[in-house]
Amino acid sequence: MANLLLVEDDTSLRQALTKALSKAHYNCRGVGSLEEAIKALLEESYDVVLLDLRLPDGEGPQVVKKVKEVSEAKIIVITGYGDIKTAVESIKAGACDFIQKPFNLDILEASIKRAIKEKLTEEENLTLKEIIRKGIDYTFETKSPKFAEILSLCERYARTDANILIIGETGTGKEVLARYIHGLSHRREKPFLVVECTSIPAELFESELFGHEKGAFTGASNRKNGIVEMAKGGTLFLDEVGEVPQHIQPKLLRFIETKRFRRVGYVKEEFADVRIISATNRDLKALCEKGQFREDLYYRLSTLELRLLPLRERREDIPILVKFFLNKWNKKISTEAMEMLKNYPWKGNIRELKNILERACILADGDFVDDYLFISQENGSFEKELFEDMPDLELLEARYTAYLLKVLKDVKKVAEVLGCSTRTVYRKLKILKEREFNNKL
Repeated sequence: MANLLLVEDDTSLRQALTKALSKAHYNCRGVGSLEEAIKALLEESYDVVLLDLRLPDGEGPQVVKKVKEVSEAKIIVITGYGDIKTAVESIKAGACDFIQKPFNLDILEASIKRAIKEKLTEEENLTLKEIIRKGIDYTFETKSPKFAEILSLCERYARTDANILIIGETGTGKEVLARYIHGLSHRREKPFLVVECTSIPAELFESELFGHEKGAFTGASNRKNGIVEMAKGGTLFLDEVGEVPQHIQPKLLRFIETKRFRRVGYVKEEFADVRIISATNRDLKALCEKGQFREDLYYRLSTLELRLLPLRERREDIPILVKFFLNKWNKKISTEAMEMLKNYPWKGNIRELKNILERACILADGDFVDDYLFISQENGSFEKELFEDMPDLELLEARYTAYLLKVLKDVKKVAEVLGCSTRTVYRKLKILKEREFNNKL
């Protein structure tokens, strides 16, 4: 149901139009001034604004500009004194249509439908650009039919307010997908807030989620709004929801069912309209069977489900992801290195891929990332990460030692990081200098 805001100072006309549009299955709110309209637009998201051009506190195309400053809603101008000049000026100011009083309700409804369709088209065309602009470090380009199907489901699910459970291994991009859904939804201009369920101590979980009043417990020196309250109108992402403490689960369930909550130490209930997207790498059904997770909460969270593929099940996307990440560091990749990456098991999924590429870019001498750069430091010693037959491993260790020395500026610290003696550090640096000298001959 589309949200309409009718801005009309004529009380009888405002009431009649509001009633008629509500009967036509629109969610219509009426206000009588520009000030009231601005306040309403700041409080709630609207799809279309029906705007009278002559109001007690503003008139003409200027009121269109004022509305455009605070809202992305489509504006249909309604006026009793309009002419062609006024219509053109209003449309230049940002209106999408112009209707002159008196008018037929059917004409108004047709204009509203066109405006809604136009808004949906604009949203769909701009979504990916908006997401990239907002800093999502990921590409949704894909050659995987299975992943393309997941993205298609995201687009469908984004048009609803139903709760979504995203299931997938660590590092597959569950939060990224949640942000993608939020970006496609009508809530995209409202907050997207994350609750990292694994990092909040059990005794502080309720306070973090719902907030607390001053003096509610020892150390509560001031009132604090919870994440739920701060996410009003937007999306709340519960990361690793299977880790929610059992004593909090009934309260979370009640909030999901009623959208009402109480701050710790406060009697009055508050209301927060948020959309819940959860993620887990655990089998929640198995946790329910063990009595570790409420079954009714599980069903509330999983109205819609998305199962995110591990990277090894969408290998055709590895070259796309590699090039996307390398572009951020202005690097290219050799054919041999790309083949290595395409055949690696990727137990850590996309997160592991990104980390390995970042390390390789730091170690690379030139514009190209080569196969010999894929090593990792673990437990104080270097280990081959991808394949055993990597050339010039000793030289690579020397280059990494030089890099650490450049960062840490202390031979002793470098030795500690590498788990070796300072003599070994000097030996590695000598190898690097000798090789570089020979290459210049």
